[in-house]
Amino acid sequence: MAVTTREAERKAQEKAQQVLNLLKERLGKHFLGFSQPTANRLYVDLRKESVGDAVKLVFNEIGARYVISVGTDKRPLNGGFEVLHIFAFDKDHLRIGLRFPMEGQQPKIDSITPIVRGAGWAEREFRDLVGIHPIGHPDPRRLVLADDWPEGLHPLRKDFPHDYKPPSDGGAPFQFKEPPEGTTAVVVGPFFPVLEEPSQWRLFVDGENVVGCDYRGFYVHRGIEKLGDSALTYNQIPFIAERICGICGYVHSCTYCQAVEEAVGIQIPRRAAFIRSFILEMERVHSHLLWIGLACHIIGFDTVFMQSWRIREPIMWLAEKITGNRKNYGMNLVGGVRRDIPKEMHDEIRAVLDRIEKESMELASTIEGDTPLVMRLRDVGIFTYEEAWNMGAVGPTARGSGVDIDVRRDHPYAAYDELDFNVVVYDGCDVLARTMVRVGELFESIKIMRQCLERMPDGPIMAEINEELPAWLEGMQAVEAPRGEVFHYLLTGEDNRPYRWKVRAPSYQNIQSVPLIFKEGTTIADVPISLGSFDPCFSCTERMEIVDRSTGKSWFMTEKELMQLSREAKRKG
Repeated sequence: MAVTTREAERKAQEKAQQVLNLLKERLGKHFLGFSQPTANRLYVDLRKESVGDAVKLVFNEIGARYVISVGTDKRPLNGGFEVLHIFAFDKDHLRIGLRFPMEGQQPKIDSITPIVRGAGWAEREFRDLVGIHPIGHPDPRRLVLADDWPEGLHPLRKDFPHDYKPPSDGGAPFQFKEPPEGTTAVVVGPFFPVLEEPSQWRLFVDGENVVGCDYRGFYVHRGIEKLGDSALTYNQIPFIAERICGICGYVHSCTYCQAVEEAVGIQIPRRAAFIRSFILEMERVHSHLLWIGLACHIIGFDTVFMQSWRIREPIMWLAEKITGNRKNYGMNLVGGVRRDIPKEMHDEIRAVLDRIEKESMELASTIEGDTPLVMRLRDVGIFTYEEAWNMGAVGPTARGSGVDIDVRRDHPYAAYDELDFNVVVYDGCDVLARTMVRVGELFESIKIMRQCLERMPDGPIMAEINEELPAWLEGMQAVEAPRGEVFHYLLTGEDNRPYRWKVRAPSYQNIQSVPLIFKEGTTIADVPISLGSFDPCFSCTERMEIVDRSTGKSWFMTEKELMQLSREAKRKG
């Protein structure tokens, strides 16, 4: 059932007051102040010495869900740096940012990863990109920066030009973890016959049993956040944001626009809000159908693969008819949407939805009724409720483990406060549960799309913005993407662009969790579908690792070397 805006704000206000009272009482002199720009957002300023106590209170005692951590270079503003640890009280519709200012050119703050395991990547990232060092982090290796990136250069510092290409320092290859005694490291990736995107995993195996793994990604970090706060203007960013993900990019342009709108207080027209909700659900339908097909392809059930992708095609045609493109829709600007969905199209849209719903029901029946398929998915890739919560997992990955979260209901945006739908949750904690969450969500999305057409009001689709957007205001917004919560934090700046823009995709949290699913009894044959059940999204890569099996020596090939090999092979062929 939809949550009204007024009810959400009332509950958020009550929770905010409770949290503030506890923080003041427990932290005493370390409590510096707070701001609450809206009922649903709370920022609390604290001394960095209290970071461990504050996070234990919010995460362990009060039960907030970890979202992300943001490091910011604020030297041009106040001479220092800042870390913002963001949490959500989902049932109370409140987001809270614990803000820790610090001084010095080499700022340091105690790591919260020993308390919140899911903060591991975020802290490694702000160490790499901003130069804020998380003291006591259990895994101090690089995360984002390339192996040969010079020490002491941090791209998201304000004095680092966005187009500067530093010389290589000839750094050593990434140091993977050593396999446990008695096991062997098996390299998987970075290229796969099924996944078009690269990721490199080193599985630690004992015979056929997988006992752990290590991961290396971020081979080609595109620097989109840096472009956003140095080279692009507010209304250029939505078109870049939409290209963050190759499948569900509209969620990123939506989330970015909503963060700007929230920060500066722009109220978009109600018709635009319904159009955003419609496109978001259209994207969820095509993404889930794509995933169902790929998952069945991974385990050799190609009948479902072909049928799922056949069913998906009409939704892609519909996307092109509404937006002009099958994938990158170019629909959003700050203040609303660029294209309408006229009433003349509604009957055609309903006919497409009826067809997809009918054929998806047959598909769901095929999946549920196929005993060998169900046996192949059940009790594989176990990811417990406690693990999902501690890692900050989101989307079907979390809901398949019984974690009842969904941004559409818990933090309503666009038109979701007027739309009725069920949040699909299973507690099987395995690949089958994650599959059935996505199957169930197909039908909820179709239901939402029909409601959008029925309830969409008349009126404009873009708010009038006649003044320059004010600087130094904060927004944090999320959208429930097909893979889970997409989260954007934004601090407005001068020159018609953000001062800081932070993006957190759902796979950012979920991929961190993959090592936890390789429990006792997991075999090598379970790895592809276990990993695939998280629907991971990786960045594209321009290099690959070469291993000389006779000597054990390894090295990376550059893009230039790869192109040269390709040309030579073509000449020989």
